[in-house]
Amino acid sequence: MTETAAHEPHHVADQLIREILEGRYQPGDFIPKELEICRQSGLSRNVVRRHLGALVKGGVIERISGYGSRVREFSQWHILDPAVTDWITRFAGPHLEIQREILSFRLTVEPWVAMMAAGCATARDLVAIEEAFEGMQRHHLDEDTTQHDHCDVSFHVAIYYATHNIVWSQLSHVLRPSIHLLVSHSNTRTLDPTHSLESHRRLMEAIRMRQANEAYHAAIAVLEDTATTLNMTVTPAPVPHHLPLNAAPTD
Repeated sequence: MTETAAHEPHHVADQLIREILEGRYQPGDFIPKELEICRQSGLSRNVVRRHLGALVKGGVIERISGYGSRVREFSQWHILDPAVTDWITRFAGPHLEIQREILSFRLTVEPWVAMMAAGCATARDLVAIEEAFEGMQRHHLDEDTTQHDHCDVSFHVAIYYATHNIVWSQLSHVLRPSIHLLVSHSNTRTLDPTHSLESHRRLMEAIRMRQANEAYHAAIAVLEDTATTLNMTVTPAPVPHHLPLNAAPTD
């Protein structure tokens, strides 16, 4: 750990996560031993063990008897654990691999979620989606993207809820911080916020009009815009055979 940790005695886990995500400790590296962390942080060994235990529980590190604690591959992290999701949201900004994995996951599931929402959304769901979109519309040209980001995340979460599937609804709650991570970075970097807004409008309209095929493709378009903005290359899941390839939404 860096000396900064000595001034943040209650955030040992946070400090270690930050240093892992910044590349100070790579997968396979051993983090400082408990006694060294105690010396730097001024905390008791029991407290340090509790902090490290949180990282073990989240799959971030593993304890190797006689050697210490070793950083695990990101693919082994329990990213749906709320604590891990929170760490990723707060500290993973510079970590392109994490952003790419989150985006790849969303590209796999959200077109299906949008298609389900088109068939299951109630009037109340449509209002929630529309209100979030209207918030995006009001704030899409703001220099400070905070309000726009909040509405953007709410837009996507509302679509998850509109499926009326308990698993998707619960997953949206877990994914919300991860969605916010991508939204905040893409909205800050986009050169054409109006184009992004239009992509979201098309998705909203496809759901409102009960057009499942169009909703599927519109969701892909929204996320591909995000990938382009973040300069990432990700591959959407293959289009299901029963959906026409040319069903992408049009004006």
